[in-house]
Amino acid sequence: MAEFYKSNHRYYLSVDCVVLGLNSGKLSILLTRRAFAPEEGKWSLMGGFVQPDESIDQAAKRVLTQLTGLSNIYMEQVGAFGEVDRDPGDRVISIAYYALINFDEHDRRKVLSHNACWVEMTDMPELGFDHPAMIARTLEKLRFRFVNEPIGLKLLPRQFTLSQMQSLYEAVLGHPLDKRNFRKRVQEATCIEPTGEIDKLNSKRGAALYRFNAKTYERDKKFKI
Repeated sequence: MAEFYKSNHRYYLSVDCVVLGLNSGKLSILLTRRAFAPEEGKWSLMGGFVQPDESIDQAAKRVLTQLTGLSNIYMEQVGAFGEVDRDPGDRVISIAYYALINFDEHDRRKVLSHNACWVEMTDMPELGFDHPAMIARTLEKLRFRFVNEPIGLKLLPRQFTLSQMQSLYEAVLGHPLDKRNFRKRVQEATCIEPTGEIDKLNSKRGAALYRFNAKTYERDKKFKI
């Protein structure tokens, strides 16, 4: 390998993944308790170093697959975190990603094998490194995307009630939504369509079930909550 830059310093490059899912109706995040230094014993995001033969996107996908068992995950880059003292082990620059997964589809055994578990966003423990800043920036990005694009529906079951959808949006946006206005916006979004079926398991009265139609969204591009 040519050494054009050998006179410059070299640093470690890593990825960290903010993995979000809807666990029992609560917006939750996958965290792992570190079993080694630095920050041993603290909770943290799942991450890893970028290998010589992979891009940063490939590294993030590898970490996500190892953790969840899923290979086709909605993933987006959050940004770079490179404060000089962000990692007490050495100079490490990390690229953060967030991923939205359907809770029912991930491999729970893989999660347990990585000493990880789901934690509600409203009840997070103290985290190591600068991971709280990564999560905060993720939520900033999500709040904008959620109200303008249907990415939030990736967290819901394939069939969902409007109450489930509203609860999710309230959890991400961080404030309650007016029920009447919310449902009016949903009706205007042609990509959210009734299935004709009723949820009798989670609703005593029996709530109507809806689904997301990706083809309709691609045709109309109509979504605003």
